[in-house]
Amino acid sequence: MKSIRDIYKIGVGPSSSHTMGPERAARLFAEKYPNADRYCVKLYESLCKTGRGHGTDRVLCEVLGRAKTDVQFVEYTPEPLPHPNTLDFFAYRGEEEIGKMRVFSVGGGDIVIEGEAPSAAEEIYPENSFAEIEQFCAWRYISLSEYVELNEGPEIWDFLAEIWRAMKRAVAVGLNAEGILPGGLNVERKAKHLFSQEDPDELPQVRELRIVCSYAYAVAEENAANGTVVTAPTCGSCGVLPSVLLYMQEHHDFSDEKILQALAVAGLIGTLVKRNGSISGAECGCQAEIGTACSMAAAALCTLMDMSIDQTEYAAEIAMEHQLGLTCDPICGLVQIPCIERNAVAAKRAMDAFNLAHFLCGTRNISFDMVVRTMKETGQHMNESYRETSEGGLARLYNRRRYEKEG
Repeated sequence: MKSIRDIYKIGVGPSSSHTMGPERAARLFAEKYPNADRYCVKLYESLCKTGRGHGTDRVLCEVLGRAKTDVQFVEYTPEPLPHPNTLDFFAYRGEEEIGKMRVFSVGGGDIVIEGEAPSAAEEIYPENSFAEIEQFCAWRYISLSEYVELNEGPEIWDFLAEIWRAMKRAVAVGLNAEGILPGGLNVERKAKHLFSQEDPDELPQVRELRIVCSYAYAVAEENAANGTVVTAPTCGSCGVLPSVLLYMQEHHDFSDEKILQALAVAGLIGTLVKRNGSISGAECGCQAEIGTACSMAAAALCTLMDMSIDQTEYAAEIAMEHQLGLTCDPICGLVQIPCIERNAVAAKRAMDAFNLAHFLCGTRNISFDMVVRTMKETGQHMNESYRETSEGGLARLYNRRRYEKEG
């Protein structure tokens, strides 16, 4: 299993699959063919259908050069493609094609180049399931965060400290921003307004809801505004984990050291889902993004409270189980509706999952590994219109209502 570094990436929104991945691919292609007179990039399936809203064409032109790059949205392919986030690069000198490259943007900003096998050296965890990890930790009498350090090395804490700083910056910037998000939907930023609605008679549970959700809104709105965020595990779900961790640190006095341990365990959960399921909305719907983020946050909360490995697994399983079947249906291909609000809802659901695991551990029948496999199978059987194409769900009904109103 790969490093948790592959889960946490600092980058510019709004989409890890649609902007960060293609940007990385474009830079690699430009390095291979720096002397090309012009480039052509063809986008297929999900990248074709939501690429404009996600800014895929914008980021490709920024990397390769707007004046010499032709981005084509290919709506029909005669043969099925290996992955819904497929893009083809072509380099030309004059009329001669001097190079080409097919890339799959597989989620979380990662890419796979057709014909190039991933390096075996990238695999640093011998265990590939939660059951295997739990068994190893029991044998060695270590916690999940200690297990991460054992495999990643002590330098992982410096990396996670940088990740935590970036997460806190995203919250701070988002809380202080106002105005309309770009893209044409006229979605107004709500984080600052939500955070400021303090009432002297406010119930403690309402205050917690308001603050946690305002933090989630802040990060998700920054992502939608093409700001700098941390994938956790994706850009579209980047607000869930930082919102619950920052709230717990500010209101329950957890140290940075404890927060970093929670980030380590959350990263481990995200890595397991990426290994055995998917974190790509185009592949398995929003359950793969928000569902994974919710599981990561629930496990992180268990780590903060020194709960057992069994309780941590239960919390992560509850969080994922109740996101099963969640569709990815961004209106106009923008990571705004319903994406921003889903970050806030998932943050609170993670806290609920953590609380249930505290009380009910020992009564469960479903393992985390089982629910991850279920999520993958559910996503594979989901109609493709509900997998980040903007052709189903809210995206389709919103357009229909708008057209009916205009007519």
